[in-house]
Formats: sequence, structure tokens, C-alpha cells
Amino acid sequence: MTTLTMELPETVFSALNADPKEFTLQMRIAAAIKWYELGRISQNKGAEIAGLSRAEFIDALSDAGVSPLQITPHQFREELADAD
Repeated sequence: MTTLTMELPETVFSALNADPKEFTLQMRIAAAIKWYELGRISQNKGAEIAGLSRAEFIDALSDAGVSPLQITPHQFREELADAD
């Protein structure tokens, strides 16, 4: 596993009322959710980045108001039409 080191002001931890370890976890989850929302990563990769199981990542997506489905309404209608 690769370790990244970031320098952050002490005040950032109070913004989320978290210690550095909890802050890091929340940052990983937030980044994974955003990259998933942008369509840059899959659920499996998002879960890996976030340090969660896939089910936990799907729950985190839901908590953040992000759909676990990476499909546009137009694509969904096309798939439904193709199934007929």
C-alpha cells in the first residue's frame, strides 16, 4: 500500500470536528463519492478508495444524495426500449 503525506493546518480538523484519522477517512469517502458521481470510477473502485465494502459505499452514496446508478435517464429509457 502507498502512503501519502499531506500538510494541513490544524484548524481543518475542527471544521469536521474530527481527529486526523477520522478526517482522513472522511476525505477518502468524499473523494470517492465525488469521483463516482463524475463517472470517473466504478462502485468497486470507489469502495476501495474509501476503505469501505461495496455495500457500505452504496450506503455512503445514498447518505450523500448520489445515485448508485451510473446511467442517465436517456440511457435507461434506451435500455428499456431495447429489452422489449
